[in-house]
Amino acid sequence: MIDKRLFRLPGTKKLLLVLAGLTLLQAFVVLFQGKYLAEALVNSWEQKSLQTIIYPMVLFAIAFILRHLFNLLNTKIVENYAGKTSENIRGQLLEKVYNSGPEMISEEGTGNLVTSSLDGIDLVENYFKLIFTKLMNMSIIPPVLLIYIYTQNIASGITLTIIVPLVILFMIILGLAAQSKADAQYKQYTILSNHFLDALRGLPTLKMLGLSKRYAKNIYTVSDEYRRRTMNTLRIAILSTFALDWLTTLGIAILAVFLGLGLINNSFPLFPALVTLILAPEYFLPLRDFSNDYHATLNGKNALNAIFELLDKPSDNKGSDLKDFTWDEDSQVELNNLEFTYKGSGDKEVSLDIDHLKLSGYHRIGVIGKSGSGKTTLIRAIGGFLLPYSADIKINQQSVPNFKQTNWQNKLTFLPQSPYLFAGSIAENIAFYRPDASMDEIKKATHAAGLDEFLKVLPEGFDTRIGEGGRGISGGQQQRIMLARAFLADDRHILIFDEPTAHLDIETEYALKKPMEQLFHDHLVIFATHRLHWINEMDYVIVMDNGQIAEQGTPDKLRDHNGAFSKLINNMRGDQL
Repeated sequence: MIDKRLFRLPGTKKLLLVLAGLTLLQAFVVLFQGKYLAEALVNSWEQKSLQTIIYPMVLFAIAFILRHLFNLLNTKIVENYAGKTSENIRGQLLEKVYNSGPEMISEEGTGNLVTSSLDGIDLVENYFKLIFTKLMNMSIIPPVLLIYIYTQNIASGITLTIIVPLVILFMIILGLAAQSKADAQYKQYTILSNHFLDALRGLPTLKMLGLSKRYAKNIYTVSDEYRRRTMNTLRIAILSTFALDWLTTLGIAILAVFLGLGLINNSFPLFPALVTLILAPEYFLPLRDFSNDYHATLNGKNALNAIFELLDKPSDNKGSDLKDFTWDEDSQVELNNLEFTYKGSGDKEVSLDIDHLKLSGYHRIGVIGKSGSGKTTLIRAIGGFLLPYSADIKINQQSVPNFKQTNWQNKLTFLPQSPYLFAGSIAENIAFYRPDASMDEIKKATHAAGLDEFLKVLPEGFDTRIGEGGRGISGGQQQRIMLARAFLADDRHILIFDEPTAHLDIETEYALKKPMEQLFHDHLVIFATHRLHWINEMDYVIVMDNGQIAEQGTPDKLRDHNGAFSKLINNMRGDQL
């Protein structure tokens, strides 16, 4: 029930030792509570003096209070551990996702990662709060009580010893069934999360293509399957809880009948029978508590297992193979035999296969191709966000295994289709690449990006707060903020554009074209686009088709013969993309 990987978490072993000590004290307090209560009742039954009744009742009250104090202390310690450890795991997970970048998102799905880092961590925290306390109670309290019961009445001890294995056997049988259901349930939950987030992100496109209603049916199907699986899991959970309650109640009833017959036949005194009957429910209580929360711990264990699997994935940290790197007009990059594969459940699907590509100086490189041709994959591989399966790469004559090099990425500015803006002020978002930039430098970059008029209408100007993901800012202004970031990062001489104007209307795109052309100066520009007018601004064009370079060269040379470039241009003009 406890994953062995839990012991590598800081503070787990110390927590278990502290809980073992507290639970042992709690077991003896429970024992004294039953003993003194039975003693007071027996003295009352035998009509002894009031003092012989009050004294054990006072001791019973003290034991009762101590029991709950130990329980409260136990809970506080576990909650403190659960809170700190779960946040530590969340931090490790987010750091892992951040370092891995789009590669992990492509493999695992955004919904899965969001589910793990939000709902998954909450389940893990609840798992920590339950599992340690329940297991310690079940491991320590029943044996202590059973030993004492054996000293009072051997037959009662034997009866309880026989009943417990039966209860545990039913727990194992039903628990295994519940675990398989819970595993399937958690997987279905992540699938539903991925479907929902993908649909939410692509809602504008789905509406434009008239597919939103069809996709709504898809979400309904997945959601209904999740509902059906949830009901099946709950059915087993309720059945297992009922079975355990029934068995423990039956065990106590059998014990009560046995003790009652013994008292009638004067086989043993009242005190051993009464203290045994009082302690019997306490003996079964840890088992019942564990069973009641078993399914909650299963969900937490599944979530923790999924998170551990993410954390245990090989870490592809940024390399340090590239030394003393700067980019100027004499710099060059040469790619040979670059192959990238998206990992699937079956055979690897080759999505990028580049025989040869050379980039140099301050050239403007256009990357064009129909949807799904590999433009974005190539752009992200060059940006170091995706690691190639194999590649022969030379940057300024230095051989590197991939572009995920610290010195390389510190010299490039990435401008995607949808720039991500963080919750904060506009000034903070512009200074993304240079957090230490002065206000004068930020204003200069803002002017170059054409944001002056926009800022004038804002009462708080640069201090205006924007929401996470750029809420409250139009798409065009988001792109201008992205351009301002690039203007401010004047020490980065590599610009990578991944269809930055794809979601903008033509008027907004033309308004952004002038500041973007100004940004091109003294930069290596790699520009992936669907828009024809950008091709005329390029020095060199790469035509992608089915993950390969179908054709490359200057725009004029490519126009001279009827090759892949000409066919693609004709298709684009005919709106066939």
